[in-house]
Formats: sequence, structure tokens, C-alpha cells
Amino acid sequence: MRRRWRRSRKDPGDINITAFMNLMVILVPFLLITAVFSRITILELNLPPASSGEVNKQTPELALEVVVRQNALEVGDRHGGLIRRLENTADGYDLAQLSELLQQIKARYPEKLDASVLLESDIPYDSLVQVMDAVRVGEVSQDGESVMTELFPEISIGDAPSNPMITASRQTGAAQ
Repeated sequence: MRRRWRRSRKDPGDINITAFMNLMVILVPFLLITAVFSRITILELNLPPASSGEVNKQTPELALEVVVRQNALEVGDRHGGLIRRLENTADGYDLAQLSELLQQIKARYPEKLDASVLLESDIPYDSLVQVMDAVRVGEVSQDGESVMTELFPEISIGDAPSNPMITASRQTGAAQ
């Protein structure tokens, strides 16, 4: 009986959380320092408008398409055919030539704001972003300084025609 009485009269032990608090004081700053903070940029992409059914008897306006293929970039007009094919360089896509060509097109069609970027399957996402950046803005030299100028900011993306001969046949049709 004495043993039961002694056990029941003991106070519960204190919980020592000092070691846990020390761990948290060190762990929280470590996790905050090693966390990766990324900046996310969002581009608004628009789908091409649906055809209204009315046939325009005037010459169709430029419908700019940049087709990204595994071995080249093809810049063309949906109605007029291939404008130019830019073969890959040793470093990959020739984005400088693409930007130069798009600046020439923009000079001819200053009111044009939209373009379509069409991709073959298995094109890396990074390549898509680089091509979209080249289509959106171009670098122009003014007074010895390089200035970024807007080219075709309204970009639509889609699948490239599976047969490159379709684009080649467009070119021969446009040349006649």
C-alpha cells in the first residue's frame, strides 16, 4: 500500500523542449537560405480567330508563321508560302538571322502584331521560348546603343505541318 501511495503522490515530470527549440532555431534559417526562389514570367497566348465564313476578295493580309523544325526554322506566310528557311548553325537555331528577317517583315507591315509559332514534335521547351522571344522583340541599334523593339507580341502556338513538302509546295506556288 505504501508503494501505491508514493506513486500517486509524485508530480508528473516536466517536459524539456530546450533541445527541440535549439533544433528549430538552426533548422528554420537553414531552410530559408537554401530555398530556391524563382521568378515566373507568363506570356499571354491567343488562339487564332475562327474564320467568319466571308470571303475577302482583296489580297489577304500577311499571316506570319514561324515553323520550328528539328533542323531549321521556316518563316512563311500562311497564304503566300515560304519566305525563308533558316538552317541550324553549330550552336542550334539561328535566332539572330530570324530576328533580322522578322525586323524586315515588320518594316513592311508595321501594323501587324500577331504571328504563329508552329512546332514539330519533340522540340525542347527552351527552344520554343527562345524562338518566341525572337518573334516578340528584336534588338535594334540606335545612336550606338542597342534598343529592344517590339516585333510581333501577339503569339499563337500550334503544331507544325508534319510534311515539310507542304511548305515547299507553298513556296513554288508563291514564286509563280
